[in-house]
Amino acid sequence: MAETLLGLDIGSSSVKASLIDAQTGKIIAQATSPAHEMEILSPRSGWAEQHPDLWWEHVCNCVASIKERAPSQLAATKGVGIAYQMHGLVLVDREGKPVRPAIIWCDSRAVAVGDQAFKDLGEDTCLSKLGNSPGNFTAAKLAWVKANEPDNFKKAAYFMLPGDYIAFKLTGRFGTTPSGLSEGILWDFQKGEPALFLLDHLKISPSMVPPVSPNCGEFAPLSDLIASELGIAKGAVVSYRAGDQPNNALALNVLNPGEIGANAGTSGVVYGVTSTLGIDPRSRVNNFLHVNSTDDSTRVGVLMCVNGTGSFYRWLRATLGSDLSYAQINALAETSEVGARGLTSLPYGNGAERTLGNKTLGASLEKLELNRHTRADIFRGGLEGIVFALNYGLEIMRGMGLAPTCVRAGLANMFQSTLFQKTFATVTGVPLELFTTDGSEGAARGAGIGAGLYTFSNAFTGVTKHAVMEPDSVTTRSTREAYERWKEVLHLHHV
Repeated sequence: MAETLLGLDIGSSSVKASLIDAQTGKIIAQATSPAHEMEILSPRSGWAEQHPDLWWEHVCNCVASIKERAPSQLAATKGVGIAYQMHGLVLVDREGKPVRPAIIWCDSRAVAVGDQAFKDLGEDTCLSKLGNSPGNFTAAKLAWVKANEPDNFKKAAYFMLPGDYIAFKLTGRFGTTPSGLSEGILWDFQKGEPALFLLDHLKISPSMVPPVSPNCGEFAPLSDLIASELGIAKGAVVSYRAGDQPNNALALNVLNPGEIGANAGTSGVVYGVTSTLGIDPRSRVNNFLHVNSTDDSTRVGVLMCVNGTGSFYRWLRATLGSDLSYAQINALAETSEVGARGLTSLPYGNGAERTLGNKTLGASLEKLELNRHTRADIFRGGLEGIVFALNYGLEIMRGMGLAPTCVRAGLANMFQSTLFQKTFATVTGVPLELFTTDGSEGAARGAGIGAGLYTFSNAFTGVTKHAVMEPDSVTTRSTREAYERWKEVLHLHHV
Protein backbone atom coordinates (compact mmCIF):
# COMPACT_ATOMS: atom_id res chain seq x y z
CA MET A 1 0.00 0.00 0.00
CA ALA A 2 1.35 3.41 -1.02
CA GLU A 3 2.10 5.80 1.81
CA THR A 4 -0.44 8.54 2.47
CA LEU A 5 -0.52 11.88 4.28
CA LEU A 6 -3.32 13.29 6.43
CA GLY A 7 -3.91 17.02 6.73
CA LEU A 8 -6.20 18.64 9.31
CA ASP A 9 -7.38 22.25 9.15
CA ILE A 10 -8.86 23.48 12.45
CA GLY A 11 -10.96 26.52 11.62
CA SER A 12 -13.38 28.53 13.70
CA SER A 13 -16.20 27.61 11.31
CA SER A 14 -15.39 23.95 10.68
CA VAL A 15 -12.70 21.29 10.67
CA LYS A 16 -11.52 19.94 7.32
CA ALA A 17 -9.39 16.90 6.54
CA SER A 18 -7.61 15.70 3.40
CA LEU A 19 -5.92 12.37 2.76
CA ILE A 20 -3.49 12.45 -0.16
CA ASP A 21 -1.36 9.89 -1.95
CA ALA A 22 2.22 10.77 -1.02
CA GLN A 23 3.62 9.62 -4.36
CA THR A 24 1.19 11.28 -6.77
CA GLY A 25 0.03 14.17 -4.57
CA LYS A 26 -3.56 13.42 -5.54
CA ILE A 27 -6.42 13.65 -3.08
CA ILE A 28 -7.86 10.32 -1.98
CA ALA A 29 -10.63 11.60 0.28
CA GLN A 30 -11.74 14.77 2.03
CA ALA A 31 -14.19 15.52 4.82
CA THR A 32 -15.65 18.50 6.66
CA SER A 33 -17.34 18.65 10.06
CA PRO A 34 -19.80 19.96 11.13
CA ALA A 35 -22.20 20.39 8.23
CA HIS A 36 -23.08 23.85 9.54
CA GLU A 37 -20.72 26.40 11.10
CA MET A 38 -19.43 25.82 14.61
CA GLU A 39 -20.80 28.19 17.19
CA ILE A 40 -18.62 31.00 18.48
CA LEU A 41 -19.54 31.92 22.03
CA SER A 42 -19.67 35.63 22.85
CA PRO A 43 -20.66 36.01 26.51
CA ARG A 44 -19.70 39.70 26.35
CA SER A 45 -19.34 42.24 23.57
CA GLY A 46 -16.06 41.72 21.75
CA TRP A 47 -15.47 38.24 23.17
CA ALA A 48 -15.13 35.10 21.06
CA GLU A 49 -14.60 31.63 22.53
CA GLN A 50 -14.78 27.98 21.53
CA HIS A 51 -14.09 24.88 23.59
CA PRO A 52 -10.98 23.03 22.36
CA ASP A 53 -12.69 19.66 22.70
CA LEU A 54 -15.23 20.81 20.12
CA TRP A 55 -12.38 20.96 17.60
CA TRP A 56 -11.24 17.48 18.62
CA GLU A 57 -14.76 16.12 18.23
CA HIS A 58 -14.88 17.33 14.66
CA VAL A 59 -11.36 16.08 13.93
CA CYS A 60 -12.57 12.62 14.92
CA ASN A 61 -15.71 13.04 12.79
CA CYS A 62 -13.63 13.99 9.74
CA VAL A 63 -11.21 11.11 10.14
CA ALA A 64 -14.09 8.68 10.68
CA SER A 65 -15.65 9.88 7.42
CA ILE A 66 -12.40 9.30 5.54
CA LYS A 67 -11.99 5.89 7.20
CA GLU A 68 -15.43 4.86 5.98
CA ARG A 69 -14.49 5.64 2.37
CA ALA A 70 -10.76 4.78 2.30
CA PRO A 71 -9.89 2.55 5.29
CA SER A 72 -6.77 0.91 3.85
CA GLN A 73 -5.35 4.20 2.55
CA LEU A 74 -5.97 5.92 5.90
CA ALA A 75 -4.20 3.06 7.67
CA ALA A 76 -1.14 3.77 5.48
CA THR A 77 -0.77 7.32 6.82
CA LYS A 78 2.90 8.23 7.27
CA GLY A 79 2.54 11.79 8.55
CA VAL A 80 -0.15 14.07 9.97
CA GLY A 81 -0.12 17.82 9.43
CA ILE A 82 -2.14 20.35 11.39
CA ALA A 83 -3.23 23.80 10.24
CA TYR A 84 -5.22 25.88 12.66
CA GLN A 85 -6.92 29.19 13.40
CA MET A 86 -4.18 31.57 14.49
CA HIS A 87 -3.61 33.58 17.68
CA GLY A 88 -5.91 31.52 19.90
CA LEU A 89 -5.17 30.78 23.54
CA VAL A 90 -5.69 27.31 24.97
CA LEU A 91 -4.83 26.90 28.65
CA VAL A 92 -4.38 23.34 29.92
CA ASP A 93 -3.54 21.74 33.25
CA ARG A 94 -0.76 19.18 33.75
CA GLU A 95 -2.97 16.41 32.37
CA GLY A 96 -3.71 18.43 29.26
CA LYS A 97 -7.30 19.27 30.16
CA PRO A 98 -8.48 22.76 29.17
CA VAL A 99 -9.12 24.95 32.21
CA ARG A 100 -11.46 27.27 30.28
CA PRO A 101 -12.79 27.70 26.72
CA ALA A 102 -10.22 28.85 24.18
CA ILE A 103 -10.04 32.59 23.51
CA ILE A 104 -9.94 32.63 19.72
CA TRP A 105 -8.48 34.89 17.07
CA CYS A 106 -11.35 37.40 16.70
CA ASP A 107 -11.72 38.03 20.45
CA SER A 108 -10.79 41.64 21.21
CA ARG A 109 -10.85 41.71 25.03
CA ALA A 110 -7.07 41.99 25.36
CA VAL A 111 -6.47 44.99 23.08
CA ALA A 112 -5.80 47.33 26.00
CA VAL A 113 -3.40 44.82 27.60
CA GLY A 114 -1.32 44.56 24.44
CA ASP A 115 -1.36 48.30 23.83
CA GLN A 116 -0.11 48.95 27.36
CA ALA A 117 2.72 46.45 26.96
CA PHE A 118 3.64 48.11 23.65
CA LYS A 119 3.84 51.45 25.44
CA ASP A 120 5.68 50.18 28.52
CA LEU A 121 8.29 48.15 26.65
CA GLY A 122 8.74 50.75 23.96
CA GLU A 123 7.59 50.66 20.36
CA ASP A 124 11.11 50.30 18.97
CA THR A 125 11.87 47.37 21.26
CA CYS A 126 8.66 45.54 20.41
CA LEU A 127 8.89 46.07 16.67
CA SER A 128 12.57 45.17 16.40
CA LYS A 129 12.38 42.11 18.68
CA LEU A 130 8.79 40.86 18.30
CA GLY A 131 8.12 42.16 14.80
CA ASN A 132 4.76 43.48 16.02
CA SER A 133 2.95 45.19 18.83
CA PRO A 134 1.71 42.63 21.38
CA GLY A 135 -1.68 43.93 20.25
CA ASN A 136 -4.53 41.50 20.71
CA PHE A 137 -2.57 38.31 20.24
CA THR A 138 -1.97 35.22 22.37
CA ALA A 139 0.48 36.88 24.76
CA ALA A 140 -1.97 39.67 25.56
CA LYS A 141 -4.83 37.19 25.98
CA LEU A 142 -2.71 35.17 28.39
CA ALA A 143 -1.99 38.30 30.44
CA TRP A 144 -5.70 39.12 30.42
CA VAL A 145 -6.54 35.73 31.94
CA LYS A 146 -3.85 36.21 34.58
CA ALA A 147 -5.33 39.57 35.59
CA ASN A 148 -9.02 38.72 35.34
CA GLU A 149 -9.33 34.99 36.01
CA PRO A 150 -6.65 34.20 38.60
CA ASP A 151 -8.20 30.86 39.57
CA ASN A 152 -8.10 29.60 35.99
CA PHE A 153 -4.60 30.94 35.55
CA LYS A 154 -3.38 29.06 38.64
CA LYS A 155 -4.76 25.80 37.24
CA ALA A 156 -2.91 26.21 33.95
CA ALA A 157 0.38 24.41 33.41
CA TYR A 158 0.89 25.39 29.74
CA PHE A 159 -0.52 27.77 27.17
CA MET A 160 -0.96 26.46 23.67
CA LEU A 161 -2.04 27.51 20.21
CA PRO A 162 -5.07 25.63 18.84
CA GLY A 163 -2.90 23.39 16.67
CA ASP A 164 -0.69 22.54 19.64
CA TYR A 165 -3.76 21.26 21.47
CA ILE A 166 -4.79 18.99 18.60
CA ALA A 167 -1.20 17.71 18.39
CA PHE A 168 -1.40 16.93 22.11
CA LYS A 169 -4.67 15.05 21.65
CA LEU A 170 -3.09 12.99 18.87
CA THR A 171 0.21 12.25 20.60
CA GLY A 172 -0.15 12.90 24.32
CA ARG A 173 2.87 15.21 24.11
CA PHE A 174 2.98 18.94 24.94
CA GLY A 175 4.75 21.17 22.46
CA THR A 176 4.70 24.25 20.27
CA THR A 177 6.69 25.69 17.35
CA PRO A 178 8.72 28.83 16.56
CA SER A 179 6.16 29.92 13.98
CA GLY A 180 3.36 29.33 16.48
CA LEU A 181 5.08 31.40 19.15
CA SER A 182 5.73 34.17 16.64
CA GLU A 183 2.02 34.32 15.75
CA GLY A 184 1.25 34.72 19.43
CA ILE A 185 3.83 37.55 19.59
CA LEU A 186 5.91 35.36 21.86
CA TRP A 187 9.03 34.95 19.70
CA ASP A 188 12.19 37.06 19.93
CA PHE A 189 13.38 37.51 16.33
CA GLN A 190 16.74 38.90 17.44
CA LYS A 191 17.63 36.00 19.76
CA GLY A 192 15.77 33.24 17.93
CA GLU A 193 14.02 32.01 21.06
CA PRO A 194 10.79 32.52 23.03
CA ALA A 195 10.33 36.17 24.02
CA LEU A 196 11.39 35.86 27.64
CA PHE A 197 11.59 39.63 28.07
CA LEU A 198 7.89 39.96 27.24
CA LEU A 199 6.91 37.10 29.55
CA ASP A 200 8.94 38.74 32.31
CA HIS A 201 7.18 42.06 31.72
CA LEU A 202 3.78 40.34 31.85
CA LYS A 203 4.89 38.42 34.98
CA ILE A 204 4.27 35.05 33.34
CA SER A 205 6.58 32.15 34.12
CA PRO A 206 8.61 30.77 31.18
CA SER A 207 7.63 27.31 32.44
CA MET A 208 4.23 27.87 30.82
CA VAL A 209 5.86 27.73 27.37
CA PRO A 210 5.59 24.15 26.04
CA PRO A 211 8.74 22.54 24.61
CA VAL A 212 9.60 24.03 21.21
CA SER A 213 10.12 21.84 18.14
CA PRO A 214 10.43 22.68 14.41
CA ASN A 215 7.41 23.66 12.32
CA CYS A 216 8.27 20.89 9.86
CA GLY A 217 9.79 17.74 11.34
CA GLU A 218 8.82 14.71 13.35
CA PHE A 219 7.22 16.01 16.53
CA ALA A 220 5.87 12.77 18.02
CA PRO A 221 4.11 9.57 16.93
CA LEU A 222 0.39 9.20 17.42
CA SER A 223 -0.39 7.42 20.65
CA ASP A 224 -1.25 3.75 20.13
CA LEU A 225 -4.73 4.30 21.52
CA ILE A 226 -5.52 7.25 19.25
CA ALA A 227 -4.01 5.56 16.18
CA SER A 228 -6.20 2.52 16.83
CA GLU A 229 -9.34 4.59 17.41
CA LEU A 230 -8.80 6.65 14.25
CA GLY A 231 -7.83 3.69 12.06
CA ILE A 232 -4.23 4.75 11.45
CA ALA A 233 -1.40 2.24 11.72
CA LYS A 234 1.18 2.60 14.47
CA GLY A 235 4.18 4.68 13.55
CA ALA A 236 2.40 7.64 11.95
CA VAL A 237 3.83 10.90 13.22
CA VAL A 238 2.63 14.45 13.65
CA SER A 239 5.20 16.14 11.43
CA TYR A 240 3.89 19.62 10.68
CA ARG A 241 2.03 22.45 12.40
CA ALA A 242 1.23 25.93 11.12
CA GLY A 243 -1.29 28.68 11.63
CA ASP A 244 -3.91 28.78 8.92
CA GLN A 245 -2.44 31.73 7.04
CA PRO A 246 1.19 30.52 6.82
CA ASN A 247 -0.25 27.12 5.92
CA ASN A 248 -2.49 28.58 3.22
CA ALA A 249 0.62 30.24 1.80
CA LEU A 250 2.41 26.89 1.77
CA ALA A 251 -0.59 25.28 0.06
CA LEU A 252 -0.26 27.90 -2.70
CA ASN A 253 3.54 27.45 -2.96
CA VAL A 254 4.11 30.93 -1.53
CA LEU A 255 7.49 30.36 0.08
CA ASN A 256 9.98 32.89 -1.30
CA PRO A 257 10.46 36.67 -1.15
CA GLY A 258 8.01 38.58 -3.35
CA GLU A 259 5.42 35.79 -3.52
CA ILE A 260 1.93 36.70 -2.31
CA GLY A 261 -1.04 34.56 -1.26
CA ALA A 262 -4.60 35.59 -0.48
CA ASN A 263 -7.80 34.09 0.85
CA ALA A 264 -11.21 35.33 1.86
CA GLY A 265 -13.11 32.98 4.13
CA THR A 266 -14.60 34.10 7.44
CA SER A 267 -11.73 36.58 7.49
CA GLY A 268 -9.65 37.81 4.57
CA VAL A 269 -5.88 37.75 4.36
CA VAL A 270 -3.09 38.90 2.09
CA TYR A 271 0.19 37.17 2.97
CA GLY A 272 3.63 37.92 1.52
CA VAL A 273 7.10 36.51 2.18
CA THR A 274 10.33 38.42 2.81
CA SER A 275 13.87 37.39 3.74
CA THR A 276 14.24 40.00 6.48
CA LEU A 277 12.07 41.39 9.24
CA GLY A 278 10.40 44.52 7.88
CA ILE A 279 8.39 46.92 10.01
CA ASP A 280 5.30 49.02 9.51
CA PRO A 281 5.85 51.89 11.97
CA ARG A 282 2.14 51.87 12.84
CA SER A 283 2.12 48.09 13.33
CA ARG A 284 -0.89 47.62 11.05
CA VAL A 285 0.35 44.34 9.61
CA ASN A 286 1.93 41.37 11.33
CA ASN A 287 5.25 39.58 10.94
CA PHE A 288 5.55 35.87 11.67
CA LEU A 289 8.18 33.23 11.07
CA HIS A 290 7.11 31.45 7.91
CA VAL A 291 6.83 27.67 7.84
CA ASN A 292 10.10 27.27 5.89
CA SER A 293 12.18 29.65 8.00
CA THR A 294 15.41 28.15 9.34
CA ASP A 295 18.44 29.43 11.22
CA ASP A 296 20.32 29.52 7.90
CA SER A 297 17.56 30.99 5.72
CA THR A 298 15.14 33.40 7.31
CA ARG A 299 11.65 33.59 5.85
CA VAL A 300 9.22 36.07 7.38
CA GLY A 301 5.52 36.02 6.54
CA VAL A 302 3.98 39.50 6.37
CA LEU A 303 0.26 39.25 7.01
CA MET A 304 -2.59 41.70 6.83
CA CYS A 305 -6.02 40.60 7.93
CA VAL A 306 -9.57 41.90 7.58
CA ASN A 307 -11.62 40.10 10.21
CA GLY A 308 -14.97 40.33 8.47
CA THR A 309 -14.90 39.28 4.80
CA GLY A 310 -16.91 36.12 4.25
CA SER A 311 -18.69 36.78 7.53
CA PHE A 312 -19.83 40.19 6.23
CA TYR A 313 -21.05 38.70 2.96
CA ARG A 314 -22.81 35.94 4.89
CA TRP A 315 -24.55 38.60 7.00
CA LEU A 316 -25.70 40.44 3.87
CA ARG A 317 -27.12 37.22 2.49
CA ALA A 318 -28.87 36.27 5.74
CA THR A 319 -30.33 39.77 6.11
CA LEU A 320 -31.19 40.66 2.52
CA GLY A 321 -30.90 37.53 0.42
CA SER A 322 -31.91 34.47 2.39
CA ASP A 323 -34.01 33.41 -0.61
CA LEU A 324 -30.90 33.33 -2.81
CA SER A 325 -27.86 31.09 -3.11
CA TYR A 326 -24.40 32.69 -3.10
CA ALA A 327 -24.19 32.04 -6.84
CA GLN A 328 -27.46 33.92 -7.33
CA ILE A 329 -26.27 36.77 -5.12
CA ASN A 330 -23.06 37.06 -7.12
CA ALA A 331 -25.03 37.07 -10.38
CA LEU A 332 -27.32 39.76 -9.00
CA ALA A 333 -24.31 41.85 -7.89
CA GLU A 334 -22.99 41.75 -11.46
CA THR A 335 -26.12 43.54 -12.66
CA SER A 336 -25.04 46.61 -10.69
CA GLU A 337 -22.29 48.84 -12.06
CA VAL A 338 -18.71 49.22 -10.89
CA GLY A 339 -18.82 51.34 -7.75
CA ALA A 340 -22.34 50.14 -6.84
CA ARG A 341 -23.83 53.46 -7.96
CA GLY A 342 -22.03 55.32 -5.17
CA LEU A 343 -22.88 52.99 -2.30
CA THR A 344 -19.92 52.29 -0.02
CA SER A 345 -19.55 49.42 2.42
CA LEU A 346 -17.04 48.95 5.21
CA PRO A 347 -16.77 45.26 6.21
CA TYR A 348 -15.22 45.85 9.63
CA GLY A 349 -17.77 44.15 11.86
CA ASN A 350 -15.90 41.24 13.40
CA GLY A 351 -13.65 42.58 16.15
CA ALA A 352 -10.64 44.87 16.40
CA GLU A 353 -8.98 45.53 13.04
CA ARG A 354 -5.20 45.55 12.88
CA THR A 355 -5.02 47.56 9.65
CA LEU A 356 -7.03 50.28 11.39
CA GLY A 357 -4.81 50.45 14.47
CA ASN A 358 -6.77 47.86 16.47
CA LYS A 359 -10.00 49.84 16.23
CA THR A 360 -13.29 48.01 16.58
CA LEU A 361 -15.05 49.89 13.84
CA GLY A 362 -18.12 47.84 13.05
CA ALA A 363 -19.50 47.19 9.58
CA SER A 364 -21.52 49.82 7.74
CA LEU A 365 -23.30 50.66 4.50
CA GLU A 366 -22.73 54.30 3.71
CA LYS A 367 -24.22 56.71 1.18
CA LEU A 368 -27.20 54.41 0.92
CA GLU A 369 -30.07 56.10 -0.98
CA LEU A 370 -33.37 54.45 -0.11
CA ASN A 371 -35.13 55.51 -3.31
CA ARG A 372 -32.25 54.54 -5.57
CA HIS A 373 -30.24 51.56 -4.37
CA THR A 374 -31.38 47.97 -4.82
CA ARG A 375 -30.28 44.62 -3.44
CA ALA A 376 -27.97 44.31 -6.43
CA ASP A 377 -26.20 47.53 -5.45
CA ILE A 378 -25.91 46.46 -1.82
CA PHE A 379 -24.46 43.06 -2.74
CA ARG A 380 -22.02 44.59 -5.20
CA GLY A 381 -21.08 47.30 -2.73
CA GLY A 382 -20.53 44.64 -0.07
CA LEU A 383 -18.31 42.58 -2.35
CA GLU A 384 -16.34 45.62 -3.49
CA GLY A 385 -15.94 46.81 0.10
CA ILE A 386 -14.32 43.50 1.01
CA VAL A 387 -11.92 43.65 -1.94
CA PHE A 388 -11.09 47.28 -1.20
CA ALA A 389 -10.35 46.49 2.45
CA LEU A 390 -7.93 43.76 1.32
CA ASN A 391 -6.26 46.14 -1.13
CA TYR A 392 -5.98 48.76 1.62
CA GLY A 393 -3.88 46.28 3.56
CA LEU A 394 -1.86 45.35 0.49
CA GLU A 395 -1.00 49.03 0.04
CA ILE A 396 0.48 49.02 3.55
CA MET A 397 2.59 46.00 2.57
CA ARG A 398 3.73 47.72 -0.61
CA GLY A 399 4.87 50.62 1.57
CA MET A 400 7.11 48.14 3.42
CA GLY A 401 8.80 47.16 0.17
CA LEU A 402 6.78 44.17 -1.01
CA ALA A 403 6.32 44.32 -4.79
CA PRO A 404 3.93 41.60 -5.93
CA THR A 405 3.95 40.54 -9.56
CA CYS A 406 1.02 38.17 -9.04
CA VAL A 407 -1.21 36.95 -6.22
CA ARG A 408 -2.13 33.28 -5.69
CA ALA A 409 -5.38 32.15 -4.12
CA GLY A 410 -7.30 28.95 -3.65
CA LEU A 411 -10.53 28.58 -5.59
CA ALA A 412 -12.62 28.67 -2.43
CA ASN A 413 -14.91 30.90 -0.40
CA MET A 414 -15.23 34.37 -1.91
CA PHE A 415 -12.61 33.65 -4.55
CA GLN A 416 -15.16 31.34 -6.17
CA SER A 417 -16.97 34.47 -7.38
CA THR A 418 -15.84 35.61 -10.83
CA LEU A 419 -16.83 39.17 -9.92
CA PHE A 420 -14.71 39.01 -6.77
CA GLN A 421 -11.74 37.67 -8.76
CA LYS A 422 -12.08 40.35 -11.42
CA THR A 423 -12.45 43.19 -8.92
CA PHE A 424 -9.48 41.95 -6.89
CA ALA A 425 -7.15 41.64 -9.90
CA THR A 426 -8.25 45.00 -11.29
CA VAL A 427 -7.90 47.07 -8.12
CA THR A 428 -4.55 45.49 -7.16
CA GLY A 429 -3.24 45.73 -10.71
CA VAL A 430 -1.63 42.28 -10.73
CA PRO A 431 -2.75 38.91 -12.15
CA LEU A 432 -4.61 36.56 -9.82
CA GLU A 433 -3.63 32.88 -10.08
CA LEU A 434 -6.29 30.47 -8.82
CA PHE A 435 -5.53 26.97 -7.60
CA THR A 436 -7.69 24.04 -6.60
CA THR A 437 -6.25 23.50 -3.15
CA ASP A 438 -7.15 24.29 0.45
CA GLY A 439 -5.74 24.42 3.95
CA SER A 440 -6.21 20.76 4.81
CA GLU A 441 -4.44 19.71 1.60
CA GLY A 442 -1.65 22.14 2.42
CA ALA A 443 -1.34 20.61 5.89
CA ALA A 444 -1.02 17.17 4.30
CA ARG A 445 1.78 18.40 2.04
CA GLY A 446 3.45 20.03 5.05
CA ALA A 447 3.23 16.68 6.81
CA GLY A 448 5.04 15.12 3.85
CA ILE A 449 7.84 17.68 4.14
CA GLY A 450 8.13 17.11 7.88
CA ALA A 451 8.11 13.32 7.46
CA GLY A 452 10.93 13.49 4.90
CA LEU A 453 8.86 12.38 1.90
CA TYR A 454 8.98 15.81 0.22
CA THR A 455 11.15 18.88 0.14
CA PHE A 456 9.76 22.40 -0.07
CA SER A 457 10.62 22.41 -3.79
CA ASN A 458 8.78 19.21 -4.78
CA ALA A 459 5.80 19.12 -2.43
CA PHE A 460 3.28 20.47 -4.93
CA THR A 461 2.87 17.60 -7.36
CA GLY A 462 -0.85 17.21 -7.95
CA VAL A 463 -1.77 20.86 -7.29
CA THR A 464 -3.80 22.18 -10.23
CA LYS A 465 -3.79 25.78 -11.46
CA HIS A 466 -7.43 26.46 -12.25
CA ALA A 467 -7.22 29.82 -13.99
CA VAL A 468 -5.50 33.21 -14.15
CA MET A 469 -7.59 36.38 -13.82
CA GLU A 470 -5.88 39.39 -15.40
CA PRO A 471 -6.70 42.99 -14.43
CA ASP A 472 -9.57 44.27 -16.57
CA SER A 473 -8.34 47.21 -18.61
CA VAL A 474 -11.89 48.26 -19.47
CA THR A 475 -12.92 48.80 -15.84
CA THR A 476 -9.55 49.77 -14.34
CA ARG A 477 -10.34 53.47 -14.18
CA SER A 478 -13.84 53.08 -12.69
CA THR A 479 -12.61 50.46 -10.22
CA ARG A 480 -9.76 52.68 -9.03
CA GLU A 481 -12.14 55.63 -8.72
CA ALA A 482 -14.53 53.52 -6.64
CA TYR A 483 -11.61 52.46 -4.44
CA GLU A 484 -10.51 56.07 -3.88
CA ARG A 485 -14.08 57.00 -2.89
CA TRP A 486 -14.09 54.06 -0.49
CA LYS A 487 -10.86 55.30 1.11
CA GLU A 488 -12.31 58.80 1.47
CA VAL A 489 -15.28 57.41 3.41
CA LEU A 490 -12.99 55.31 5.58
CA HIS A 491 -10.63 58.17 6.37
CA LEU A 492 -13.29 60.87 6.74
CA HIS A 493 -15.37 59.04 9.31
CA HIS A 494 -13.28 56.40 10.93
CA VAL A 495 -9.46 56.39 10.50
